Amino acid sequence: MDQHKIEVTKVDVYPFKEVAYIGHVKAIANIVLNDQIQVRGLRVMDGKNGLFVGYPVDPFYKGEDFRNIVFPITAELRQHIEKSVLEKYDEATKETK
Repeated sequence: MDQHKIEVTKVDVYPFKEVAYIGHVKAIANIVLNDQIQVRGLRVMDGKNGLFVGYPVDPFYKGEDFRNIVFPITAELRQHIEKSVLEKYDEATKETK
């Protein structure tokens, strides 16, 4: 692993049961980056264009919209995280069916 590149080194996904009503949230996920930092509270969301990863929001923000407290800056990292989380989500949901 290139020491200047951020990699997802661990993914834990916790799918919700289909009977539970959680809106568009299908699962909660936690990731570890470069075996050094954990990001908790990512959400696997079902949107109009399919599944995507939502990032943790600031629960104390009082604005009109949501404010993410952590998110990838580059498209490359966003795609890498999304691919890693959605692959693990697919594995987890296949096991429960």
